[in-house]
Amino acid sequence: MTTEQLYEELNYVNHSRENRRKYANLIISNPELYPKLLYILFMVDDKVSCRAAWVFEFACGENLEAAIPYLDIFTSSIGKVHLDPAVRPVAKVCEYLVKAYYSRQDNAIKTALTNEHQERIIEACFDWMINDEKIAPKAYSMNSLYLLGRDHDWIHPELKIILERDFQMQSSGFKARARHIINKIEKSEKNA
Repeated sequence: MTTEQLYEELNYVNHSRENRRKYANLIISNPELYPKLLYILFMVDDKVSCRAAWVFEFACGENLEAAIPYLDIFTSSIGKVHLDPAVRPVAKVCEYLVKAYYSRQDNAIKTALTNEHQERIIEACFDWMINDEKIAPKAYSMNSLYLLGRDHDWIHPELKIILERDFQMQSSGFKARARHIINKIEKSEKNA
């Protein structure tokens, strides 16, 4: 399947979980489509890029390690994504990667996710935290940043400042997640 054919196929992707899973399985079954999917995902001004992001998120949710060969491409371009329907799944994939990296179970992400990849994720997550994004990307970002703060000691103080500053102006969903993360940061500060 060519990039153009995949682009046309992505026009049929909709919000239903079954539909997104169907296209994610197409990608997983045909790994040569990953670079084409990412190419479309990072056509950031095109509405079809959002559909590519949904499919990539589902593919990563099913088989995160299949994305390893594309971590350089993914992390070097995540900061360019700006359409709301694409930001959420990209932030979710970042959270998948970070959670896998800090998982107690052995997995290939632990060796594949380099310091440079982490730095790019950190930068994107902080951007999503301080920009006018919806709650979901902020929630995924604060969770990713909290975990990354285990190895990057400057993150927790910065994250706490942002969460406390934005607390009053945000939704109840943001407040609940922020309160949880602030408590975890304070607990880790006491144990340090």
